[in-house]
Amino acid sequence: MIKSELVQRIAEQNPHLYQRDVENIVNAILDEITEALMRGDRVELRGFGAFSVKNRPARVGRNPRTGQKVDVDEKYVPFFKTGKEMRERLNGGVDHGEDED
Repeated sequence: MIKSELVQRIAEQNPHLYQRDVENIVNAILDEITEALMRGDRVELRGFGAFSVKNRPARVGRNPRTGQKVDVDEKYVPFFKTGKEMRERLNGGVDHGEDED
């Protein structure tokens, strides 16, 4: 599902809202999550999951085509961990014992 499909589905389920208003709401939510991650905060949506940022330190990698060494800079990457409720729903109500943070 892409963002425009999400907006369309929410608008269909809420006919009292204009589609442009739903789009503004979805954009506002995603922007807030992005801003929080940029600040280094963790975003937890109970039952859905948690977004956080992980640091990947600088390292020396290899170009897979040539085998030549390449310096890879330090970077921060977004990380998502599903919540217990979502895992249970995806697995038909069976939790496979994965611990939650």
